[in-house]
Amino acid sequence: MNTIPLIQSISGLLAGIALIILLTARFRVHAFFALLLASILTGIILQLPVTDILGSIKSGMGNIIGSLGLLIILGTTLGLILEHTGSTTVLANYVLRRTGTGRSALAMNIIGYLVGMPIFCDSGFIVLSGLNKALAKRSGISMIVMASSLATGLYAVHCLMPPHPGITAATGTLHAETGRVMLYGLLIAIPASAAGYCWSVFAGRRVAVNVSGTEEAAAEIQQGPSVLMSVLPIAVPVILIAIRSLSGLEIPHPNPVFRTISILGIPEVAIGTGILLALTQLKSNMSTILQEGAEKAAGILVIIGGGGAFGAILAKADIGSHIAQNHSVAALGLLLPFLVTALLKTAQGSSTVAVIAAAAILQPLLPVMGFDSANGRILCVLAMGAGSMMISHTNDAYFWVISKFSGLEIKDMLRVYSTGTVVMGLVSVGLVYLLSMVLEV
Repeated sequence: MNTIPLIQSISGLLAGIALIILLTARFRVHAFFALLLASILTGIILQLPVTDILGSIKSGMGNIIGSLGLLIILGTTLGLILEHTGSTTVLANYVLRRTGTGRSALAMNIIGYLVGMPIFCDSGFIVLSGLNKALAKRSGISMIVMASSLATGLYAVHCLMPPHPGITAATGTLHAETGRVMLYGLLIAIPASAAGYCWSVFAGRRVAVNVSGTEEAAAEIQQGPSVLMSVLPIAVPVILIAIRSLSGLEIPHPNPVFRTISILGIPEVAIGTGILLALTQLKSNMSTILQEGAEKAAGILVIIGGGGAFGAILAKADIGSHIAQNHSVAALGLLLPFLVTALLKTAQGSSTVAVIAAAAILQPLLPVMGFDSANGRILCVLAMGAGSMMISHTNDAYFWVISKFSGLEIKDMLRVYSTGTVVMGLVSVGLVYLLSMVLEV
């Protein structure tokens, strides 16, 4: 029997979400403090004792950071090392040689997908913006097409693949298997990225926006390690994780070879291996870069910790027991996590905050939805990742990174890039649905 009435549970939930949206979108309050204040407000509405509110906040933060902290720190550090070694520009140069200048938009989309695996989308766009401008000038392709193609390539893996913070936090909250989420997310991100490119070309063909580039920006791609050493820090972790996930290897395993493969395929160990490979090409101060990686990861971890706190408070509302009596909710299936996340993303702008908040809301509903199984949790996480793509517009920091670094007008961005994120989200959730027909839930 529920101890908290339905109207009180729903009121606490809606008030918490509204406060997150108001603080982050209107007043630009840091996401951690928005989530923390939302947790306190929700606890007060639920009439929880102060000691219970504080206890839930601390345990929620501890649990989520304990399970995800190392993965995020290592993933952030790998991305920074690849930036400093010049591996990202080497990969860009390699793809361009294969596609040709005439297919520069396609090349930048592919580059965005590859570079976006270890690097956050905003950082990746900033790193590659000089190359993007130079190619736009050389090829004569509209800047809006070039920028949107690159942006959607980066965005696809950012929303769908750990160790990016939002999808990683959702994986931890729903207790899904990280390796399989990473593998399936990586695969779904391919057509999602392609859909973003196709839409960019289609919608941007009548928008003549060109930005002057420099030959120096293009020349930068000549520097850095070899192509092999540039791709290995990215490819090796993905391959190790994929082998472990697809083979079903577990620890301990009686065969020493299989046991070693199983250990190396643990996401944290695999990414650590990528860091070691990337460090072999690092010529600058290693301690400075490692410190920068830890500091940058700290900012992400506090947001995820705030999401864990909000989730712990929402668990007290026992909303799942209430909604279990409403069969129409269960009938929505994968549309529910997709729509909840899309609504949060569109309203407050951050894909990370949207997925974290959605995971906290949906975690107690998994049994009601019929996704309280290993595959079900994976599908739910991926559906939330698809929802976190929709809709990137003027309240999204990434939107402004693209606009400012490419010299684009807001109306052109909304017309091409923002509508492109809708296409990407719909394609992604459609593929998650097809995946659900293959996997046994």
